[in-house]
Amino acid sequence: MGHSDLDPAVHDRRPWNAGKNLGPKRPLKPRDIWAIRFYLDEHRRLRDRALFDLAIDSKLRGCDLVKIKIGDVVSGGSIRTRSTIIQQKTGRPVQFEIMTEARKSLTAWLARRRGTIFALLFPSRVDYLGHLSTRQYARFVDEWVSTVGLDRYEYGTHSLRRTKASLIYKATGNLRAVQILLGHTNIENTVRYLGVDIDDALTLSERTDI
Repeated sequence: MGHSDLDPAVHDRRPWNAGKNLGPKRPLKPRDIWAIRFYLDEHRRLRDRALFDLAIDSKLRGCDLVKIKIGDVVSGGSIRTRSTIIQQKTGRPVQFEIMTEARKSLTAWLARRRGTIFALLFPSRVDYLGHLSTRQYARFVDEWVSTVGLDRYEYGTHSLRRTKASLIYKATGNLRAVQILLGHTNIENTVRYLGVDIDDALTLSERTDI
């Protein structure tokens, strides 16, 4: 049943978004990354450690990350140092690096996972022929950040996508490089995604003394 805006009950009702953080999710700090890694290693969560490390390095959206196949990260029996996938949202290719920690965790996971290069890297527990759902991935992220003392309402799957991009931007100030790494078609999207503002621009400018 609908309600009229003039009904008293409508104005007494608590807004659905009251107290919720609906803005951009915060990126993780290096100490948070290592705390989560320690937690996953301590509990021998091989799949989750590989998923977490690959999410950080790849900077992929959740919908692309969960669909990765073994052949996307393995070549000639070894973990690739770089890989390329086609983004679901844009239909365009994006390349990403796979660093040492991710290669180690992927190697450990695949030793248990096994499978051909055509098999999904992170299969669903419910449907073995399907991939891990984005909703389940989001639940994992909620658990990971909560276990290391972070507020799960301030972090999400996009936190993992933003983490390395934010660190690269802070270190270099190179928006174009970050745009390429994130696979954005428009640099304005990158500016909004990173939350770049006038203070950031001035800080970068102040580093250059002529």
